[in-house]
Amino acid sequence: MITIQDIQPIVERYIADTDMFLVQLKISADNVIDIMIDSPNGVSLDKCVELSRAINETFDRDVEDFELTVSSAGLDQPFRVFQQYLKNLGKEVEVVLKSGKKLKAILAEATPDTITLTYDVLEKVEGKKRKQLITKTESYTLTDVKSTKPIIKWKD
Repeated sequence: MITIQDIQPIVERYIADTDMFLVQLKISADNVIDIMIDSPNGVSLDKCVELSRAINETFDRDVEDFELTVSSAGLDQPFRVFQQYLKNLGKEVEVVLKSGKKLKAILAEATPDTITLTYDVLEKVEGKKRKQLITKTESYTLTDVKSTKPIIKWKD
């Protein structure tokens, strides 16, 4: 059976000296290998095919029967690694907190421990009859975040 320790060095060699990073590497008990990579500028199909070939050339299919999928991180998938937060700085994201609160906000800052979000909310302002649109900036620890994913906006 192929292990993560067999595959990870191949992936790391392939992405070394590039702006790509590993998002996910899973191997099932049935030898189904799932690799997800990303980069600040996205990952082309050609890059996924090249990595797939590098892995296929390393293992003998007569000895190891395996299924391999190499893909880029999906636009609608939750973030799995810190680099995805960095990739999406300044962009609109949907954050679900473990408390159940859901926020649509701009990802203003990210550290390995916290994220800072900026969003607009209607609030009652003293001396005003109607609620006013207020811009809030709040920080959350990543341990309080259940999921974060980008918001996709299609141009009109």
